[in-house]
Amino acid sequence: MTIAREGWPYIGGLLVAGVAFFALRLNWPGGLLVALGLFTAFFFRDPEREIPQGAGLVVSPADGKVVQVVPAPGGHPLGPGTTQVSIFLSIFDVHINRAPISGTIVSVEYRPGDFLPAFDDKASLRNEQNAVTLRDGETRVMFKQIAGLIARRIVFRKREADTVVRGERVGLIKFGSRVDLFLPRGCELKVKVGDRVAGGRSIIASRP
Repeated sequence: MTIAREGWPYIGGLLVAGVAFFALRLNWPGGLLVALGLFTAFFFRDPEREIPQGAGLVVSPADGKVVQVVPAPGGHPLGPGTTQVSIFLSIFDVHINRAPISGTIVSVEYRPGDFLPAFDDKASLRNEQNAVTLRDGETRVMFKQIAGLIARRIVFRKREADTVVRGERVGLIKFGSRVDLFLPRGCELKVKVGDRVAGGRSIIASRP
């Protein structure tokens, strides 16, 4: 199982501490630390994904459950008719984030904020977040990496002007989070509230 590089400091620290406790014959705390180390390795897993092929497809930027499909707030940068698709990631979901479309990164905007529970709809507006806008020709798509109650660290591995391909790994959010995807007018949705999606593999919408 491949593990994201950002997870190794946590995993290594917990396992080393657990072994140290075992050496001191402190078996209960040692076992707890080793168990936490193994769970952390599970959390930072980074599976390979088969990316759907075809013109105009928008894939999920994250694993999780679709908790909201609504019109985006007024004045959204993508313009009138923008649709917001919100995905909640529990601590049991893969937390690697992937590019929803191929294109060029035209903006990366980090904003500090609160740490409301990620399933709370207010988290989209109030929580710490990183908004990324991609452009493919005349089409722009945005997604936001949003921190949650436990998640306090957003990782984004790309920069403005970088090019990405659909389904490419672009970052992660540590320990529970939310990702909002914003689609321009004219996209045909393929998901609904309650659906479970997989980053890079599930089709969220198709573009004209």
